[in-house]
This record gives sequence, C-alpha cells and structure tokens, in this order.
Amino acid sequence: MLHLSQQMRLLQKLTPQQIQYLKLLQLPTLALEQNIKMELEANPLLEEGVEDEIEAEQSDDDTPASTEEEKAAEEKKDDDFTFEDYLNDEETYTPKREQRNTDDEDKDDYPIAAPTPLTEKLLDQLHLADVTDMGMLVAEEIIGNIDEDGYLHRDLASIVSDINLTHKLHLTMAQVEEVLKIIQRLDPPGIGSRSLQECLLIQLEFSKADPHLVELARKLLTGHFDEFTKKHYEQISKLLLIPLDEVKKILAMISHLNPKPGEGTITAQENYLIPDFIVTKDENNFVIQLNDKNVPPLRINRNYRELMSKRNKATTTETKQFLKQKFDSAKWFIASIYQRRETMLKVMHAIVDRQRDFFETGEGLKPLIYKDIAETIRMDISTISRVVNGKYVQTDFGVFELRHFFSEGISTQSGEDVSNKEVKERIKEILLSEDKSKPLSDEEIASILKEKGFNIARRTVAKYRESMMIPVARLRRSI
Repeated sequence: MLHLSQQMRLLQKLTPQQIQYLKLLQLPTLALEQNIKMELEANPLLEEGVEDEIEAEQSDDDTPASTEEEKAAEEKKDDDFTFEDYLNDEETYTPKREQRNTDDEDKDDYPIAAPTPLTEKLLDQLHLADVTDMGMLVAEEIIGNIDEDGYLHRDLASIVSDINLTHKLHLTMAQVEEVLKIIQRLDPPGIGSRSLQECLLIQLEFSKADPHLVELARKLLTGHFDEFTKKHYEQISKLLLIPLDEVKKILAMISHLNPKPGEGTITAQENYLIPDFIVTKDENNFVIQLNDKNVPPLRINRNYRELMSKRNKATTTETKQFLKQKFDSAKWFIASIYQRRETMLKVMHAIVDRQRDFFETGEGLKPLIYKDIAETIRMDISTISRVVNGKYVQTDFGVFELRHFFSEGISTQSGEDVSNKEVKERIKEILLSEDKSKPLSDEEIASILKEKGFNIARRTVAKYRESMMIPVARLRRSI
C-alpha cells in the first residue's frame, strides 16, 4: 500500500561553480596553466587579454542581464568590484596583475635536447654488435622487461615461453641466456641483471682497480654476500684471511659501483620545479607574490556577446541559448580563478605570520596544523588542505613545499613546544658527529636529545629516523 508524505529538510550541496572552484584551488601553477589552455579551446566565448577600459565603462545593454541586481552591479566601476559583485554581473572581470619585470617575461627559454631513452641506447649498441636477427628478437623482448632501475625481475623461462609462442620458435634457455649476457655487458654494465649480486659482479669485470682487490671483491660477493650486506666486517676478514684495512679497501671499491644501472641522468624538464609563491624580505616586512606570470588574463569575447544581444534578430533562439550556456561557463571560470588567487594569498600570508622566524632566519619552525590556519582566515580545513597540497614557495633559504611548514609539536623541558622537524634536524646533527665504527642506537640518541632538553622516547626516535631514510645503527657502521 502506497503512502504519500511531505518532508522538509535542510541540506548543503555544492553547486557546479563551487566544485569548479575547488578543483582549480588544488591545482599547482603549471597544472592551472594547462587547465586554462584547455578551457580556452573548449569555450569560444573565453579569450586571453585584458578588458579594454573604454569597453568596461560602456553600458552593457548588449549583455543578457535580466535582474535589477545585475544591472546595478554593471554600473559600478572596475575598482569597486568585489567577488560577490562579479558573480551577479554579466561583464567580465580581470584581476589586477602585479607589476612584472618585462625583462624576465621577454627572456626566451633555451631549447633542451630530448633525452634518448635507455631502451633505444641499448638497441643501438646491439645493432653495432655481432648479433643475429634471432638474437635481436630475443634482445628486444628482454630489454622490454627491464625496469627503471635496470633490473630484469621477470623469470627468464617466461620470456622464453612468450617468444616461442608468439613467433612459433623453439628457443632454449641457453640461447636466451647467451643474449642476456651480451645485454648485461653493454653500457651501462650490469643492465638487465636479476639481482644486486649479479649486477655488482658484472661491473667488477670492467673495473680498472688493482686486480688483486678486484679478485678479493669477486670472492666476497660470490661466496660471502650475506656477510657483506649485514656489514659483518670482522667475519669477512677471517673468511678471506685478510686484515681489516684490506677489507676497507675492498668495500671502498665496491661502493663506487652502480647498484642501479638503469637510473639515467635527470633531465632539466624533470628537475625543474615551479614555485607557486615567492616570499621576499623587504626591510622589516615580507612581500608575498603569487607566481602567476604565465597565467594569462581572461575576458569574454565581445563579438559573441553582441550575438546574444536582444537587438540582434539574426541570431536564432537555439544559438542564443548555446551562447548563454558558454557565457555562464566562462563567467564562472574567470570568477573561480580570481577566488583561487585570493584564497591562496590569504593562506600564504597566514603561514608567513605563524612561521615568521623561519622566513627571517631559515630555522626555528613552530608547531602548526591546518586547523590553526583555518581558524585564522575563517575557512574550512579542507580548503587549507587543497591549497597546501602540491604547492611550493620560494624563499630566501630555498624552495619548500607548503607542507614543510606544518608539523606536530614536541614539548621541551622548559615547557616550550617545538616542531618535530626541528627534532629531526637535531637527530641528523647527532648522527653526523657519531663514531662510524660504533654507531649510536636509537636509545642512545634519545638520551642525548633528553640532555638537550627534548622529551622524546626511543620509539619516536626510530620513527623519525626511518622517515628520514636513515638506516639502523648496524647498517650505518663502517670500518
């Protein structure tokens, strides 16, 4: 049996415009530039350029304004516009851009040569070697399975099976092994190895060091690899019947080998980081800039607006409806970029105010969480998270991710709270000055920190050490 009833509920829902703003807010500068280019291609009413002052002051009779609020907003001058005014206005709005150095803008980027992939380098070397067509077929299959570190982790039997099934061949493991040996001795040596042990042994074949040391290193890696990885130096000395000084020479030679032969040189494109903010010191104040010099100013195309005019009788109703949709989309896109700019600057100003000591000296971070910034600028924590995530700031002391300025607090014996990043720096300093033959344990590090006034437990020291990718004391030991 059906029952009809009425309910009244109060719900909060994000409008499409708010969703668009939130998506733009979490984009870093480079991704924002790409997003704007895509929007310019998709929306014919949107174009690059600053609105002409004469156009901005003209009456907007041609725009499809329909409410009294919109008409009232259109009579305001550009300097009196607020974000709320703009949302109800059919005219375009271009945020005022900061004065830029024209020399920087006109500076051409130097062309960067495209790097040659490692796969192509290996195949080019094989073409110069005495390799048959069958061997090249096998080599291409093997090289295609080498990972970014230069290792072949796929089982060789599976590779043989795939080649035989695909090309209807009858290759044996020995034939494929022979091709693999040729690949492993190309440049860089050790490429295509199936283990670290195999990789180091192959590189020893090309070593120009003392032959006696090379032979001892080969014996060490072949017969005592487990002792080598665990750094049991005294045991290695007894097994090889050599003094510790000679063990030290062998280890120094092995340390110069490449454990990841597949790692290539980092290209300029991969290593170039574009900061989203620039913070500079000007006497006693900080100047905070949003690094948006490559973000073009946007406006709504005047010709398309004229097509939407009520006086234009040549435009069909369907065309006007289409243009109206694109007009609304362009208007909200421009407004979202403006609001993104305002929000990001508010967050950055709040961070600089809270971490003023760091921006002045490069050290002295204070405990800070997202909630602190959210309460300061009266925004939601999720908004702060979107601004901070993946954004970077250029300071007088380097480029830092915004997350760097947020950390938990640790109490000192004096009752003052310090950032856990400061504690990590103290741990680094302690480890740099430790005796490498007798590395400090986590318990000993915790004791030293307590002497310096930091109340920190051993397990916390271990957690911070692991987060900094510092190995345990046993693996830090050296002769």
